[in-house]
Amino acid sequence: MATQQIANNREGAEVYNGASVCVQKVHELLTKSKLPKGLLSIKEITEFGYNQKTGFFWIKQAKKSDHKFRALNKNAQYETEVVGFIEEGKMTNISGFKVKAMMVWFAVTDISIDEKDSEKLSFLSAGIAKSFPASAFELQE
Repeated sequence: MATQQIANNREGAEVYNGASVCVQKVHELLTKSKLPKGLLSIKEITEFGYNQKTGFFWIKQAKKSDHKFRALNKNAQYETEVVGFIEEGKMTNISGFKVKAMMVWFAVTDISIDEKDSEKLSFLSAGIAKSFPASAFELQE
């Protein structure tokens, strides 16, 4: 995503700092958007921002983090900054989020509730879509 586009969408955004409040705000945004709270499983967030007008969001952390979605036996990686646009049932133009499949990391660009089955999430990466049960992305204790 172009730097100028990011700057334009940050203008007028709500910005939060500190891990606990940021995690809470990320969960609230995912719930409001009807997406599973565990989809963005980043614990050490230093800054979270959300522009209600454009749907643009960003999550900053001090260093990359990894997460394993146990129900799928899939690994995910979150860069120091994850950005994208969110609306009901989907996230688009995502950068900073990768998943590992067959020993290769793939950048996830879009996530949405599957049109054919609302109990599934579709992930788009390099023009290829793959669906998984939405329940696999619920919060893991």
